[in-house]
Amino acid sequence: MTLPEAIDRYLEYLEVERNTSKLTIRNYRHYLTRFLSYLSAQHPSIVSPGQVSSEAVRQYRLFLSRYADDRGTPIKRVTQNYHLIALRAMLRYLIRQDVVTLNPEKIELSKTESRSLKFLEREQVDRLLQQPEISTIQGLRDKAIMEMLFSTGLRVSELVKLNRDSMNLDRREFGVIGKGQRARVVFMSDGACEWVERYLANREDDAKPLFIRYSGRTNEQKGEEALRLTARSVERIVEKYVKKARLPVKITPHGMRHSFATDLLFNGADLRAIQEMLGHKNISTTQIYTHVTNPQLKEIHHKFHRKEAASDSDLLAGKPVGTVE
Repeated sequence: MTLPEAIDRYLEYLEVERNTSKLTIRNYRHYLTRFLSYLSAQHPSIVSPGQVSSEAVRQYRLFLSRYADDRGTPIKRVTQNYHLIALRAMLRYLIRQDVVTLNPEKIELSKTESRSLKFLEREQVDRLLQQPEISTIQGLRDKAIMEMLFSTGLRVSELVKLNRDSMNLDRREFGVIGKGQRARVVFMSDGACEWVERYLANREDDAKPLFIRYSGRTNEQKGEEALRLTARSVERIVEKYVKKARLPVKITPHGMRHSFATDLLFNGADLRAIQEMLGHKNISTTQIYTHVTNPQLKEIHHKFHRKEAASDSDLLAGKPVGTVE
């Protein structure tokens, strides 16, 4: 088996057996094709999975680390890791198929810097939600979109796939198929439900998509699907109102998802419950929010920090202060 054949088989496996999303398959194809191109240029003698060596992978990592495009932009460290994750996953698949190749455990990921989690405080969320002009159908749509993002924690890709008939507004819940083809139930707040109802009541069309666009060209071949808002369109909508609200945080639809999770955590929600509501496969993914806010640690800090020390007001008032040995 040649390496190109191995890559094709692995991508077919993701599509057929794993039911992986088209976007993920596209990304994996890109990462693995880059590895193949690198080998063709730097190690032309490596043509089969059994010839892939730790040294070749080490040099590939150096290539990724030093790579820059025509504009001089390097590959981010986290993206370098995505390349390695795709390679490890393919090697793991090949070993399960009894193909002799490099042990994927020998490929370590680079250490990356922790990224700050961007989210909005509740007051900032309220200010953002007040920005759409609800006297227009576009404004009603935008209001409903942002209320949905904050009240449900939906991924933007999940939001734009929603249809009218998938919503149970009486029960204030609906089902989605999320990342990794995992199904979950999503709950709506009363406010989000109210704004979706108002938006739908003012629609003059019978199109299936829940959120549609009102400008741009129409594609008759795609029918009503051509009206469906794209993820990028929703990103632009949120960006527009963030600027209008003059928020200090450059928030995105995913930032609204973070805001949903941190709001739950601030109010004492259980981490496992938040995991279920966000559709995370592993609890470790949800635990990033405990780095942002931990009510228990905050209470301990407030209770015990500088407990024996004099307050600034005591010092300013000239009150005697006990010595510490």
